[in-house]
Amino acid sequence: MGIEALLTLPVLVFEGAAEVRLADGGRRCAGRVEVKHQDQWGTVCDDSWDMSDAAVVCRQLGCGGALKAHGNAHFGPGSGSIWMDEVNCHGTESALSDCTHRGWGQTDCNHGEDAGVTCSEYTGFRLVNGSTACEGRVEVEVMGSWGTLCASRWDLSDAHVLCRHLGCGFAESIPGGGHFGRGTGPVWRDSFHCDGTEAHLGQCPVTALGALPCSQENAAAVICSARPMPLRLVGGGSRCDGRVEVFQHGTWGRVLDEQWDMQEASVVCRQLQCGEAEAAYTPVRAERGRGPVGLRGVRCAGHEADLSLCNTSVPESTPASGVMEDVGVVCRGSRRVRLVDGAGRCAGRVEIYYQGRWGTVCDDAWDLADAAVVCHQLGCGGAVEAAGSARFGEGSGQIWLDGVNCSGAEAALWDCPAEAWGQHDCRHKEDAGVICSEFMALRLENSDGCSGRLQVFYNGTWGSVCSNSMTTETVSLVCKELGCGNEGELETDSNYAKLSGTTWLDRVECGKSNSSFWQCPSAPWHPQSCDDRREETNITCNDREKIRTVGGKDSCSGRVEIWHRGAWGTLCDNAWDMRDAEVACRQLGCGPAVYALGQAAAGEGTGPMWLMECRGTELSLQDCWAQPGDSGACQHKADAAVHCSDPPRGRPTTSSERLSVPVVICIILGALLCLLLALLAGQVRSARARRRGSRRAGEPFPEAVYEEIAYSLAWEKQARFSLSDVPVLPRGDPADGYDDAGEVSDPGEDPVPGQGDWEVPRTPEEGDGRPDAVTGGSLHSQRSAGVPGADGRASSPFLGTTGYDDVEEVSLACSHKDTEDGTLESRAQEFQRPRPAEPSPAEQLGAAGREESSVPLGEP
Repeated sequence: MGIEALLTLPVLVFEGAAEVRLADGGRRCAGRVEVKHQDQWGTVCDDSWDMSDAAVVCRQLGCGGALKAHGNAHFGPGSGSIWMDEVNCHGTESALSDCTHRGWGQTDCNHGEDAGVTCSEYTGFRLVNGSTACEGRVEVEVMGSWGTLCASRWDLSDAHVLCRHLGCGFAESIPGGGHFGRGTGPVWRDSFHCDGTEAHLGQCPVTALGALPCSQENAAAVICSARPMPLRLVGGGSRCDGRVEVFQHGTWGRVLDEQWDMQEASVVCRQLQCGEAEAAYTPVRAERGRGPVGLRGVRCAGHEADLSLCNTSVPESTPASGVMEDVGVVCRGSRRVRLVDGAGRCAGRVEIYYQGRWGTVCDDAWDLADAAVVCHQLGCGGAVEAAGSARFGEGSGQIWLDGVNCSGAEAALWDCPAEAWGQHDCRHKEDAGVICSEFMALRLENSDGCSGRLQVFYNGTWGSVCSNSMTTETVSLVCKELGCGNEGELETDSNYAKLSGTTWLDRVECGKSNSSFWQCPSAPWHPQSCDDRREETNITCNDREKIRTVGGKDSCSGRVEIWHRGAWGTLCDNAWDMRDAEVACRQLGCGPAVYALGQAAAGEGTGPMWLMECRGTELSLQDCWAQPGDSGACQHKADAAVHCSDPPRGRPTTSSERLSVPVVICIILGALLCLLLALLAGQVRSARARRRGSRRAGEPFPEAVYEEIAYSLAWEKQARFSLSDVPVLPRGDPADGYDDAGEVSDPGEDPVPGQGDWEVPRTPEEGDGRPDAVTGGSLHSQRSAGVPGADGRASSPFLGTTGYDDVEEVSLACSHKDTEDGTLESRAQEFQRPRPAEPSPAEQLGAAGREESSVPLGEP
């Protein structure tokens, strides 16, 4: 490559600080990144866009740390120029324009690839009134205003994150009772819910809704270890497990040993104040370090307080024998518990982090006392329900505990009597779950889910929200939280009437700094916050339901993406066919579908994935059967795509214009082939009839003649629709056990009375039903199914389990698809995934179903 070619490479560094702003994010510190150049605002392409780039934008805007770097026009496509592409920041720059990029206006992107950022509204943290900079009362800066943090939910996990962020090691204690004196200014009632692994408090989940008033005497405080520990564990799931590294001469170095055992591990755990050592191990090759070596050949007696007090060799020394390898430690302090797949941190499947791996808990003997320990351990209040039968979906990997028998007073779940770790006779369809009193959900109680009475789920009950002091920002955040658009209208009843039922909240006052409804300040939780119907909140959102294509040659071809709950997601190509593509093209306004493509033909997307099946007559994909894609079967390498015909605008399109020449030729050849096959089939039947006739003449009991029945892949999809008129019923208690089904009933048969736990209350008129199932449903109709209370019966925000009963394998034969041999095998594989079992009422709950079961786009 010559010097002239080098000079034309499109990676340049530009001086100066171009103005930056965030648009369409609903607040100043979130939105689409826009840069001002030559007095014109333009966007930034998401190629190579990452957290380092986002951090620079947040710092330039004074918006604290970066929480997320978005791509694929997460906040909607911009307009005008795309000023920057291939941005590459180190993360320390003072302005985005100081980072390298291809050059102003040099891009191959479209506005469907606009970059975005979500920053924390917490712009600073500090400790005051302590004897050193590493101890004191916790103060937080929110959009330029410093205030004291309330200690109502402050714990050691939160304190560890703050100490590490401030360069003060780890938290030694969290004194209370105004230990570091009274503060001045506001008292923030925000509660941080850290798990200890976050880089700063701004990355932790935060709630403020319904918090009790707090005084300066109840300020959060911490005493940190005052200096960074010269020892750390990296690559694990917490600060108390992972590969061992030591800090020497201004850099972190690896520790190598050939005889690493529990004695050395005990010293490491003691020095880090992580409890007893549970394991000493050698990391697998993929987890080994690559940096400089700090120590070799460590020999400890086990009682030392510091690893430096053990006998060690200098890094350059050569071992006499053995192979030196990286070493790792698992301390008791690494144990953690979490709730997964429950649409919130206080509800879901119970999982425990033990020995460096996450695993589940079996539901044998699982009850409210066990659930109460989990809820208390997570700071989620009391237990509302102890769920079993994989209510929140099946986990994977190890099942750590079985036969748990807590009294309810234990500090942690692993302190309860139970079988030995990993000893069980369960399967993942018996995974235990929990719903805690602090679990919160949101809904608009109406058939469409995007308008109606505003209600919150708290302490196991749905209750209304009063409209006193409600701001436009509150209405906007409600609509965004529900995936119903960015704006809405507040409506109230002008006629007086006494309210009945629970009214949980009043004076919800969201501001521009709040990024979530749950972070908004309000009056404390109270079951009778108001009693006048005129104070009840009713909201109508603008209900944006979006579809787009990405990665194609135009807006009518490419990867199909749908907008749900504030994020773009893709469709899994399992069962994706021309009927689905027809609906997508119709919704896009792009004429009939030409191709239905799979295997990420238009590139791999990001975000959530959806399984979807349509009849082909729906007006939009939101009317089709859908469920969240399983992470095992649906990955982004299986993203679905579409190619629409995109007829010319301005005049009617005739049927002949809709069919290209190749399509017409295929139709003619297909018709001729079908005719030939019909003639051959007729001859075969005639020959068989003659043979049967000859046998009957000489045999009193002729043998039965069996013929193989061809099984159509399309028929399986039709079978799903034949049962689609069964409505989704409210869920009761989870089923107690499992029956492995050995037979699969004919989907065309009517349910036999008395053969199940429920009966069909009505039969809709033909064409009224949609292919809704327990684990999948119409994205519009399930929005109403996900709004319990619309029929007055539902009481919980979760749908039923997505687990499957064991069924016998059914082989598929597709003799009628002879002309599609090239695609038959892959289509068969797509349709051999397990189908959901029919539900009982105990397997369903009303309202805002968890995201892992099927939910309508736009539902919480």
